[in-house]
Amino acid sequence: MLTEDEKQFLEYWEKNSDIEKKPLRQILLSAPLGLVFALPILVLVIFHGWYKNMIYISDSQLIIIIITVLGIAVFFAVMRGRFRWENNEQLYKELKSKEMKENLPK
Repeated sequence: MLTEDEKQFLEYWEKNSDIEKKPLRQILLSAPLGLVFALPILVLVIFHGWYKNMIYISDSQLIIIIITVLGIAVFFAVMRGRFRWENNEQLYKELKSKEMKENLPK
């Protein structure tokens, strides 16, 4: 027998699975966590003057580093969004299968 939470998830996922699958939505929902990983690196590179033994970073190198780190953040956001969607889709299929088994006549 399905719990109330499982029934609510089934209803939610039937309505919103297509919306959740869109890449832009996945990026927007997962971007904050991707930036959590990227921002410390950017802060350390941008404010590199506090560490005197660090090598000199020119403006062009700084731009490349910033673009690369932001690219990593976007990549992380996309992969995390797809992973979340796949997990929810897997759970939905499992719950649907469980629901169908319960509804079979004995």
